[in-house]
Amino acid sequence: MTDTPNRRTVRIAMNGVTGRMGYRQHLVRSILALREQGGLPLGDGTVIWPEPILVGRREHALKELADRHGLDASNISTDLDAVLADDSVDIYFDAQITLAREEALKKAIAAGKHIYTEKPTATGLDGALALARQARDAGIKHGVVQDKLFLPGLLKLKRLIDGGFFGEILSVRGEFGYWVFEGDWQPAQRPSWNYRSEDGGGIVVDMFPHWEYVLHELFGRVETVQALTATHIPRRWDERGNAYEATADDSAYGIFQLAGGAVAQINSSWSVRVNRDELVEFQVDGTHGSAVAGLRNCRVQHRSATPKPVWNPDLPVTEAFREQWQEVPDNTEFDNGFKAQWELFLRHVVLDEPYTWDLLAGARGVQLAELGLKSSAEGRRLDVPELSL
Repeated sequence: MTDTPNRRTVRIAMNGVTGRMGYRQHLVRSILALREQGGLPLGDGTVIWPEPILVGRREHALKELADRHGLDASNISTDLDAVLADDSVDIYFDAQITLAREEALKKAIAAGKHIYTEKPTATGLDGALALARQARDAGIKHGVVQDKLFLPGLLKLKRLIDGGFFGEILSVRGEFGYWVFEGDWQPAQRPSWNYRSEDGGGIVVDMFPHWEYVLHELFGRVETVQALTATHIPRRWDERGNAYEATADDSAYGIFQLAGGAVAQINSSWSVRVNRDELVEFQVDGTHGSAVAGLRNCRVQHRSATPKPVWNPDLPVTEAFREQWQEVPDNTEFDNGFKAQWELFLRHVVLDEPYTWDLLAGARGVQLAELGLKSSAEGRRLDVPELSL
């Protein structure tokens, strides 16, 4: 880190920023947004100034990004080893495809860099735990992106939980997904590797790590998993218009038993058309009240205001059930969730403030995805052992 009286520069090697998530959420909406606001204030008159070094395989794409955003052309590289050998680089960030991530993280830890990474952190649990142990032994700081915890809808849900709104939480029902076009008559919204298991694709590998930390942080540790996966769309077309066979799951239906007794059911699908208010919604039912939370909004129904429906298929529905729920107010301003977590990690690196979303937390997500695929293959419910290093 380079220090001046009012600014502490943190140089961040950002690998994978030519991809959709790495570019939009991490580079533009997080690091560049921090620079546009003048850096991250530390509260004592100084600020953290993030200095991105763009790393990737395509030099022309990196140059185009640097030009577009007015970044120093010297801060781009296609040589990861050289970047990691640079003592001025403080943090290595990885948003590459899953198959490339594990080896790059190993190199970065060995080079003594602090680690911040997208998930899954590795292709299997053994690799994920090995990374966590390597980071522990190296004495570096490490974090894993767990962005959904910082969504306004889930922050409101957390507020309700902390305030005792639900009483005893009984169940969680999650619906996630949307229709990803096959790629023949309309371009697909997701890259083709997502649908090839040999390239690290599949919705379980992609989404079960998310569900692990959402459930773990809000409702309790996942103790068992039972899943059924499907490849509903077996043939798709890639970015060049060539047909290919989808070998990875595009849908997953999971049941998770949580510590404390609550049960969670989460459907994840890239082959479902949206008939809900947001692309992801969680309904939480408790003895004292219920809530439905999405990306931004959250609605509640207290037991004192719960209607008394009576099942009668011979009569039309006389109540507008959705209108009987109350919106939870914002009560604060919500920043971009990726940026909010970047801010916490940067403060962790510079000030040594507490930070819990580390490589061990990332390994729990890999574990749940691995066990979810195994559960589907074997047709049975599996225990989820508690992890430790």
